[in-house]
Amino acid sequence: MQDDAPPPLEIVLITGMSGSGKSVALNALEDAGFYCVDNLPPELLLQFVELEQKHQARRVAIAMDVRSATSLPLVPHQLATLRSRGIGVKSLFLDANTDTLVRRYSETRRKHPLSQSDANHGEQDARRALVDAIELERKLLAILREDAHIIDSSIIRAAQLQGYVKALISTPLEQLTLVFESFAFKRGVPTDADYVFDVRMLPNPHYEPALRHLTGRDAPVIEFLQAQPDVDLMLHHISHFLENWLDALARDHRSYVTVAIGCTGGQHRSVYLVERLAQRFGSEWVALKRHREIDAL
Repeated sequence: MQDDAPPPLEIVLITGMSGSGKSVALNALEDAGFYCVDNLPPELLLQFVELEQKHQARRVAIAMDVRSATSLPLVPHQLATLRSRGIGVKSLFLDANTDTLVRRYSETRRKHPLSQSDANHGEQDARRALVDAIELERKLLAILREDAHIIDSSIIRAAQLQGYVKALISTPLEQLTLVFESFAFKRGVPTDADYVFDVRMLPNPHYEPALRHLTGRDAPVIEFLQAQPDVDLMLHHISHFLENWLDALARDHRSYVTVAIGCTGGQHRSVYLVERLAQRFGSEWVALKRHREIDAL
């Protein structure tokens, strides 16, 4: 007998800092076939989902932001309720550092939703008021950030962000997803990292003229790094750490774990190690790769 039961509803909740790229993420989900709703009040979440189920919706994306601050504490319990009903829920939190958010607001001349600054205030006072509004927003959204997968949009392009979102929503709900991310320390540590490993002490292909303009995905750089005992030892140490703790993280109902590997330029050593780690763990876990610096080229 054929099972005619419809597939369960899939929901993606997009939250995060104002100016961090929530609209870009929502557009990526719309391109992927999701029905998207922006700025849904949390009080209406359960009723809205019930309505979409009656309409036999399959993929719904919902954006919430600090404009619903007074009711945001309701959301974690509501998400747990939805999951208990067999509804697949993924929660993504878009973040960016304060300097980036201030610059974006200055460039667009938008007003932050929590800003109380007067248009007659001087530039310095206006910046201070904006920073205060951003820090207040961080506190109000902390309850949502805690249980979500975080994407740091501080120094990535809109196309990169869209790619990250689409990759994340394609992963299975019931399995822990590992995100391996290479980055350059000179451009800052990703705020979305659960674990950060510094590999700047390893031999650097940058100082080999023939390798300088290549990346850790190119064969000559791979051969150079594979010949370095310290690189292999670092790979072993990181792998051993993850092998010891991934099962415990999965039992703790973690959906995503981001492992960031940083070197000076984010081009050679960190890229090589991310590629190797994703290959090593991809046979047992869902493993995604991000190369923050070279993906932006």
